[in-house]
Amino acid sequence: MDVRADGPRAVRLTKEEKQILKKQMKTSCMLLRHEGISTTNQPTKSLVVANGGLGNSVIRKDLCAALTQMGEVEMLLMPPQKPYAFVTYRSAEGAQKAHSLLNRHQLPCGAASVTLYLSFIHSVPREPEVRVSLPEGLVLIDDFVSEEEELLLLAAVDWSSSNDVTCLPEVCFPVLDRCVRNGYTDILPDQLTVNLYMSGQGIPPHVDTHSAFEDTILSLSLGSKVVMEFRHPDGCVAPVLLPRRSLLVMKGESRYLWSHGITPRQFDMVPACYPQCPVQTTSDLTLSRRDTRTSFTFRKIRHGPCCCVFPSVCDSQRAPLPSLPCCSADATHLEEVYVHRVYNSIASHFSSTRHSPWPGVCHFLSSLPAGSVLADVGCGNGKYLAVNPEVTTVGCDRSGALLDLCGQKGHQVFISDALSVPLRSSSCDACISIAVIHHFSTQERRLAAVRELVRLLKPGGQALVYVWAFEQQFNQHKSKYLKEPKDREHGKQGPPTHKAEESVQSTNHAGSSKSPCELSVHINRTAFSSQDLLVPWHLKGGKPGNKHLTPHSSQHLHTNTASVAHNTSTNPQPESVFHRYYHIFQQGELESLCAQLTAVRVTRSFHEQGNWCVVLERE
Repeated sequence: MDVRADGPRAVRLTKEEKQILKKQMKTSCMLLRHEGISTTNQPTKSLVVANGGLGNSVIRKDLCAALTQMGEVEMLLMPPQKPYAFVTYRSAEGAQKAHSLLNRHQLPCGAASVTLYLSFIHSVPREPEVRVSLPEGLVLIDDFVSEEEELLLLAAVDWSSSNDVTCLPEVCFPVLDRCVRNGYTDILPDQLTVNLYMSGQGIPPHVDTHSAFEDTILSLSLGSKVVMEFRHPDGCVAPVLLPRRSLLVMKGESRYLWSHGITPRQFDMVPACYPQCPVQTTSDLTLSRRDTRTSFTFRKIRHGPCCCVFPSVCDSQRAPLPSLPCCSADATHLEEVYVHRVYNSIASHFSSTRHSPWPGVCHFLSSLPAGSVLADVGCGNGKYLAVNPEVTTVGCDRSGALLDLCGQKGHQVFISDALSVPLRSSSCDACISIAVIHHFSTQERRLAAVRELVRLLKPGGQALVYVWAFEQQFNQHKSKYLKEPKDREHGKQGPPTHKAEESVQSTNHAGSSKSPCELSVHINRTAFSSQDLLVPWHLKGGKPGNKHLTPHSSQHLHTNTASVAHNTSTNPQPESVFHRYYHIFQQGELESLCAQLTAVRVTRSFHEQGNWCVVLERE
């Protein structure tokens, strides 16, 4: 029998009360797991509003209107991407009234509605805001064109012709003259790209081709505001709100190094500025539905090679990218240049970012019996060699610089190729190969690496193998690596991504065209588009150990809070960029590779934080 637990005596619950209680218990578990917050049966001034969050496409003014009918609201907090919100009332009476009347309340949400469920909490969590600096050289000017100029510009577009314009319409010159007078550019552009974005459309992350256009790029946003995401090659993301009739100026690092793109979605997460919502908030965010937007992007055609200070991503300066190997000699050379030399160059900084062991690896190592002999093939900085002190461990790696770091920790290590480990056959109770085999550039070499692990094992011995997974989103959960803008989860996904600008803007980071066999350069913290690619490692200023941008779990939106928001640098620092070769494994590929070997079987396969993993046992 279902009864209340908070009253002086047991009372039978109605069907509606059971439903509310069930939802409250589910919310309580979710809050405790994700926020460390416990709900309470005792009335307080604060409540959690399940289904009332930005993650459920709830707009702040709609939620605020319902809450303020119950009493005076002191604070409304809507955490980004979460399906719940927090509210604090001036008095406990207001909170109790909301709890009584708004449970199971149907709140309009676009064409549909959401059902609200409220529970008391002791206090509302307050986290300090984390802001990411605007890219260097980026300038955003609000209301740069008037409503009349906006209408004139839109009326001048002939949608029956090409969207790339080399003879600029007369209506553009007053706008461009104003750009020169205000110091946003010192030369008049001679090329214009006009794009029409229907509601929900976007454009992939890209960098405008270095060799095609000069430094300064000017872009007008007409018809609708939108959030544009700027992404540094190391994965740091800066979402920037482009208001309607605003001008975006990209110079220097923001033009040459950072990619920019628009995620296809119906809603953007933007600052809330509703005068009819008289609530002071600590997270003043809401959702904004996109309307039809037209962009005018002005550029100056370049008539010579680019000489920017970012040669590693410049198609005029960087060396040609390698291609997939056609023979064993090509594979050896590719791995020597794009794996072994790279890790020797970045060893110190790489090691400083590799200190948290994978839980699955720790579980495997901790389960080994005392006295077992373990070989870590590709041990890197040796972070797994001390996990189980009851085990005798030895590590090997091709990077002497990483092994030096192991030696400083007192580990027993030696330099060796994973294809030929100088240990006796059947000498190990266990082996691990963590993030190693995906650096081999052919199927044959990847198979040989697994075969070498099996050779080292005693009969009954086990090997654990981790490789990078193509499926960075698995079972509806994104990996820690995949740092796509979180507000992509808001609302429904929009129409297909916009393609129009690709004729003059490249989605390849360096912006140059490439041969069919040439390896692509991956944009860090994004989903993989191919299995064989180069992943960049950036060292700001070209010196290992220097500080550089780091990805954040959440970013706050950049807006032009003053008339001009900008971040400029008179002395941009060049970067050393090292490209590492990876073969990204698809689901089932690692198991199929292991199945080609005899006298070994896969006892377990699983996915952990963007990695495919198998446990092998030698028969």
